[in-house]
Amino acid sequence: MSFDDAYQALTDHDDDARWAYGTGFADPLAGVPTALPDGVDGADLAAYCLMLGDDALILSHRLQQWVTRAPELEDEMAIANIGLDLLGQARLLLTRAGEAEGAGRGEDDLAYLRDAPDFRHVRLVEREDPDFGHLIARLLVFSTWRLALLDRLATSRDPVLAAIGAKGVKEVTYHREYAAGWTVRLGDGTDLSHRRMQDAIDAVWPLTGEFFAPHDVELRLATAGVAVEPASLRSEFDAVLTEVLHVATLDQPAPVTVGRTGRDGEHGDELAAILAEMQELARATPGGVW
Repeated sequence: MSFDDAYQALTDHDDDARWAYGTGFADPLAGVPTALPDGVDGADLAAYCLMLGDDALILSHRLQQWVTRAPELEDEMAIANIGLDLLGQARLLLTRAGEAEGAGRGEDDLAYLRDAPDFRHVRLVEREDPDFGHLIARLLVFSTWRLALLDRLATSRDPVLAAIGAKGVKEVTYHREYAAGWTVRLGDGTDLSHRRMQDAIDAVWPLTGEFFAPHDVELRLATAGVAVEPASLRSEFDAVLTEVLHVATLDQPAPVTVGRTGRDGEHGDELAAILAEMQELARATPGGVW
């Protein structure tokens, strides 16, 4: 393909591989029916989409904070692309939440104009990573859980969630492989890297219990064939992590359980700092378009 000038090359959107999510791409949900499934409460579906959308949105923001900080250029590209994948999932899920809610709110309203208690992500995604090992440990447990969830979500009675699940499986498979590769590399490396990777696993593990804590919305929608029952993901999660940590010569911590969680809007102080950074421009210029 040839262009008359450099500007024409930069602004051409036919070459999708050169562009980040949302630029020059066809709608990934084009042709997918958007009507709510029979017997499904719109408020429940909106709440569920917020849960999964907020997980992706907040972790995407955290991952982008690692660009320029990763050990190698290749890893900066990988982390940035993983963050963009999650941002794409967040956009689709928040859009579906707004449709199901029926209050006229779109993805930008839900991302930029909610306060901390209104977010419904698991607390794991909001924590700050003190070093690269902690980033990898968090990405490993999150992507292992998320992949199991999306794989089951691909058969949801809600056609939009089913399409998001099928698309997300392809993306998160790579996320998990990337995190597992680094876990083995650091865990089975030097004495120092082994010790620090074990510390990272031990630090994130207490937050994994929230993945499997049942929420009333999830249970109602799982019964209706729309959502995934959290407890059903435990066996796959444990099996994958057991294998990865064994190869990495790392000890697997004991399973943990939790009570009320981020799904109920309970978050740490770190979320306030994330939202201050993420929402600043949208709140400073209400209704602005760029």
